[in-house]
Amino acid sequence: MADQSVAGVEASGADARTGLNGFAWAVTEVFAPQHLMLSLPPVVGGLAAGWAGAAWGAAVSAVCGGVPATVIAVGVRRGRLDSRHIVERSSRFKPMLAALAAVVVTLLVLLVAEGDPAELTAMVVVMLGWLAVLGPITLVWKISFHTSTAAGVAVVLAYVLSAAVTLTVGAALVAVIGWARVRISHHTLAQAVAGAAAGAAVAWAVFTAMGV
Repeated sequence: MADQSVAGVEASGADARTGLNGFAWAVTEVFAPQHLMLSLPPVVGGLAAGWAGAAWGAAVSAVCGGVPATVIAVGVRRGRLDSRHIVERSSRFKPMLAALAAVVVTLLVLLVAEGDPAELTAMVVVMLGWLAVLGPITLVWKISFHTSTAAGVAVVLAYVLSAAVTLTVGAALVAVIGWARVRISHHTLAQAVAGAAAGAAVAWAVFTAMGV
């Protein structure tokens, strides 16, 4: 019932995308999890190992980001999903399965391959961790994947860039994303905060455990 009411709010306010609401919608679109998952691996790979690492990262993006994005796009086109943000929690299961399959296959390839940066492998493990932690939660409570992915990305980048600057900018950006998700009624404040905490914790735990 709660997800239906949220979807109703989205539908009724679809044309009211001006002012703060317009800015909130723009933030939601630009920092969609699919966008971050497509752009992060080449950046991490490139920072860790130059052009060769970036090429590995692009391949990871094509599978880990491209497969779920395609599944979601097809679902939206066929009317099975409400939007690429999957507002209705009950519709998230199949796209998450597609993402899980893509991430597992990619991780297996990286584990047997040679020449890929350790940071990139850790990044894929982080993706797997996000799905393992957030997947079961979202089946019963609509935790925010937007804030989770953004917070996790900030932590990952802090390992390959200046930690203090990256985490400061990342925290501010996550706060804006969380505000936007609440502003357009896609999440409650608790769901946005929980998403950010879970995403950051998984990324930190993986990179720390793998000693990257």
